[in-house]
Amino acid sequence: MAWFVKIEAGIVDKAVFDQHVPAHKAFVQELIDQGHQVSTGYWGRRGGGMLLFTADSMREAESIVSRDPLVINHCVTYDLYEWNVVMGSLLNDNKVMELT
Repeated sequence: MAWFVKIEAGIVDKAVFDQHVPAHKAFVQELIDQGHQVSTGYWGRRGGGMLLFTADSMREAESIVSRDPLVINHCVTYDLYEWNVVMGSLLNDNKVMELT
């Protein structure tokens, strides 16, 4: 599986945003239960955050993001990127990926 990152910016008042956080957390737990590696969180200065996850393709990643309650309820705008990890603990056995 490849890594993907959704970088998001909040576009609604915090009170509205916070109404959808429990559903977002449940959504993330479903991804974990389905075997995706997932981490999510918000920026220290607030106003946005990031969802890091694995998927088989950009098409699957787009489908996953489209089901996020924060996206469905128009709480965020986002950019979605495939992220090529070249070194670190997210690679199997902490190996360095050969650049081609």
